[in-house]
Amino acid sequence: MRQPSLLQSFRHAWEGVRTTFLQERNFRLHVAAAVGVILVGSVVGLTRMEWLAIGGTIALMFVSELFNTSLEKICDAVTLEKHPYIKLAKDAAAGACLVMACFCLLVGGVIFLPKFL
Repeated sequence: MRQPSLLQSFRHAWEGVRTTFLQERNFRLHVAAAVGVILVGSVVGLTRMEWLAIGGTIALMFVSELFNTSLEKICDAVTLEKHPYIKLAKDAAAGACLVMACFCLLVGGVIFLPKFL
C-alpha cells in the first residue's frame, strides 16, 4: 500500500477536523468557548506564559474531542449492538474529555479571575 504524500496527509487531517466540527456538537461548543477565551484574553492583555497555558489547554481539549470522536466512530463501525466493552470504551473517552474540560476551567480560572477581581 502506497503511503500518501505529505500534502495528502495534511488534507486528510484537515478533513478530520472539519468533519468533526460539522458533525459533533461538543466540538463546536469547544471551538466557540476557545474563540471567547481568545477574545477575552486579547482584551485583558495576557502575558506570553498565560497565552501558552491557554493555547495549550485549548489544543489539548480539541485533541481530546478528536480522539473521543474517532473512538466512538470506530466502535460504531464494529457494532451498533450494546456491548459492555464498547460502552466502557465510549464512556472512558467521554470521561477523558470531561477531565480535560475541567482542567481547562481550572487554568482559565487561575488566569482570568485575578484579572477581574
